Amino acid sequence: MKWIIAVALLVTMQKATAQELQAKVTVMANRVSNKVDKKTFQTLQTALTNFVNNRKWTGDAFQPQEKIRCSFLLNIDQELGNNLYKATLTVQSARPAYNTTYESPLINFQDNEVTFKYIEFQPVEFNENRVQGNDPVTANLPAVLAFYVNMILGMDYASFSLRGGDPYFLKAQNIANNAPEGQQISGWKPFDGLRNRYKLVEGFVDNRFALMHDAVYAYYRSGLDQFAEKEKEARIGVLNALNYLNTVGQENPGAMAIQFFFQGKSSELVRIFSKADPDMKTQARNILTRLDLTNVNAYKELK
Repeated sequence: MKWIIAVALLVTMQKATAQELQAKVTVMANRVSNKVDKKTFQTLQTALTNFVNNRKWTGDAFQPQEKIRCSFLLNIDQELGNNLYKATLTVQSARPAYNTTYESPLINFQDNEVTFKYIEFQPVEFNENRVQGNDPVTANLPAVLAFYVNMILGMDYASFSLRGGDPYFLKAQNIANNAPEGQQISGWKPFDGLRNRYKLVEGFVDNRFALMHDAVYAYYRSGLDQFAEKEKEARIGVLNALNYLNTVGQENPGAMAIQFFFQGKSSELVRIFSKADPDMKTQARNILTRLDLTNVNAYKELK
């Protein structure tokens, strides 16, 4: 009898502490010279996979079917010597639309400023109270991953509950504010190019961008989650989201958060409004061609 109780308790504890992410982590090192043992990067891939998937990132319990599906592709572009590398990180996550098998993209973002140091078998460690660690270039890669994990969590929670993602956006901001610093490290400061992590998370924590939260919530909960049962109302929900984004764009021209929101969504948006009435289709096309310049040609279908 005691062993039955023990097993039941163990199962309950596992459910209560179940991790939040179902992440695929890939490390590509095709551009690294053959002088470096490629097995090093397989070891790194395993270490990063364990870091993202096995760490508890929230205080909430996730059932296996509730885990957030996401991926991280670390493509090493340059070998800088002394176990130092420069890479591009592509982050993607998706969320299911209610009552369907369809998964809508939440994040589809590429970060081109990831410099890190790695020696095979060194632990991948991260402490949100001491983001810099003992060696900034060693601490940088875990900090970057932790930043985007919190952005994934923030977007996912925000898509289910208005302002639900705030705690995770604030954690991402804390990482950016206390990020590793060094001559080779970039991407954390507001002056690090036109696109950086500081500006990205600013779009979800600064009051100037408060309507971003309304947009995310309207797009998913009032929009995509309603399509299976109330297609017309769902389309209105998505249009409301675009109007919120339009207001943010007018008040904050070139806001990085808007670019971040639209990446990976153009084909989805075309499908959503392709069956809309002419007036709604025109409204959607006008906003989309104004805000999502990268995909202007795709929106020409909405005529």
